[in-house]
Amino acid sequence: MSQLVIPLDRILPSRKTPEGLLNSRKFKQIQSSIAEVGLIEPLTIGKANKATGHHILLDGHIRLMVLRQFEYDDAPCLIATDDESYTFNNRINRLSTVHEHYMIRRAVERGVSRERLAIALNMDISFVDKKLNLLDGLCAEVVELLKDQEFSAYVSPVLRKMKPIRQLECVELMVSANNLTVPYAQALLMATPDNLLVEPSKAKRINGVTPEQISKMEREMTNLHGQYKLVEQTYGEVILNLVLAKGYLSKLLDNPQVSRYLRLHQPDVLAEFENIIQTVSLDK
Repeated sequence: MSQLVIPLDRILPSRKTPEGLLNSRKFKQIQSSIAEVGLIEPLTIGKANKATGHHILLDGHIRLMVLRQFEYDDAPCLIATDDESYTFNNRINRLSTVHEHYMIRRAVERGVSRERLAIALNMDISFVDKKLNLLDGLCAEVVELLKDQEFSAYVSPVLRKMKPIRQLECVELMVSANNLTVPYAQALLMATPDNLLVEPSKAKRINGVTPEQISKMEREMTNLHGQYKLVEQTYGEVILNLVLAKGYLSKLLDNPQVSRYLRLHQPDVLAEFENIIQTVSLDK
């Protein structure tokens, strides 16, 4: 990507403004941030249209609205290539927690105080510190898995109590389950063997949980992770076979004679075939 300063009147939004956005917490947070410390994160736009000179906005719709509200004339923008345009347009539709961390880090590196950031982001200064130190102690593979996710800053301190290999195992489970909550992270911590903890004597202290219960959780979590890895290895092959079966069944049922025979003599089989076709179609 290349970065340029682009006049705002040459930037066109790529989607409509959602109803109620102006009263949302996210809008007010970004509004307060820009008012207090200016624009930290550049907008992301596509290449200029050769005929009009306009750029399509790929990421940063709320920032653009706030900049226009404050009567900015231009803004720093990242110009995406064609391949990157696909990525931004289809995958980035929110500010991820890791992305927010990088924004705060950049602001501090530019000399913005934590106090000003707390005012700009409408949050307590202690929470700014948590956002600032979000990735400390996390291995690179975990950061890569979390980069497009939204999760509480309180998840990181739980993960830091584990060694890198265990961090990665737990985050894989959390992402696959679409459950990046603190309670789930704490449950995974409790089920972690001592040899995979940074400080075993401190990490597992919790009221109401006996050593026997912890040992049982460890065994169950080990079993769960093994099942997850097995599913991960076979998922692609299973889906391919299912799609091939769906294609075959679709052609089979397109034959009026076969369809009529099944309807008259094997209605249960016909119902199962139709269910398989419908299920695979929905997955696609």
